[in-house]
Amino acid sequence: MKFAEILTSCRASSDWSPLVQSIPYARFLNLRIDIKGDAFTCILPFDQKLIGNPVLPALHGGATGGFLECAGMFYLLLQTETQSLPKTIDFNIDYLRTGLAQDTYANVVMVKQGRRVANLRIEAWQSSPDKPIALGHCNFMLGA
Repeated sequence: MKFAEILTSCRASSDWSPLVQSIPYARFLNLRIDIKGDAFTCILPFDQKLIGNPVLPALHGGATGGFLECAGMFYLLLQTETQSLPKTIDFNIDYLRTGLAQDTYANVVMVKQGRRVANLRIEAWQSSPDKPIALGHCNFMLGA
């Protein structure tokens, strides 16, 4: 099944798991998407393979960064009419706290959306949204 067909099916059914399964890194991270009304949350379930520092233990920074980027892409696929995967133009991450060995959540804020480019702020948190572990600032190119 082509990506556009998967996307259309997910939008119609509100079941986003086939979309997550169609993106290899999102599938590796076992991401989940939770939508309640207008509230979008992307969830990174804890898995031992995501540990970067076993002494603490702490989440690997690459897993956190990939999670933020995937959350932004999924948000855009939900909020826009695009039929293709948004392309990353640039992505900056501020690591604020240690990501502990537990589930991580991400909320996305659309800072600005143009015809072809969207600017997002993504906040990853664990115990409370008031205590983010990482912030992502990114621009995505939107497809047709």
